[in-house]
Parts: sequence; C-alpha cells; structure tokens
Amino acid sequence: MLAAVALTLLLVFAGTNAYSQCAMCRATVESNVGTGKRHNHEPESKVGLGLNTGILYLMVIPYLLIGTVGFLWYKNSRKKA
Repeated sequence: MLAAVALTLLLVFAGTNAYSQCAMCRATVESNVGTGKRHNHEPESKVGLGLNTGILYLMVIPYLLIGTVGFLWYKNSRKKA
C-alpha cells in the first residue's frame, strides 16, 4: 500500500509540460502559421495557446463531473451508514 501511494505521489508531482494538441489541431495551426494566416488578427503564438487552453478545458470537464458524482455518492453512502 505504501509503495502504491509513493508511486502515485511521484507520478503526480513529477509531471512535465505536455502539449495537448491532437494531430488534426496541430496540423491546422502549423498550416496557418506556415501560410501567414492569423486567427482574429492575433499573433501566431496566441493561436496555439488558445487552442491548447480550449483542449485542456474540454479534457478537464469529464473528470470534474465524474469526481462530483463520486464525491456525492461517497457522501450519501457515509450518511446512510
């Protein structure tokens, strides 16, 4: 049990920066940067940053929903006991 907790903590705190673009999104950003097109007249760096932020937002929502349901389920089961 201690080894599992230690491994979990190690993996949580030893994270690296991750680029969260799917292959299709990455290709779109690269083609826009390559052709000089800009999204809403913004610099190229903001296009990629906004895309990454949107993808991370979409990734977090299901985890929040599952966590909320799990917490409410746990709280309800403790209340009954």
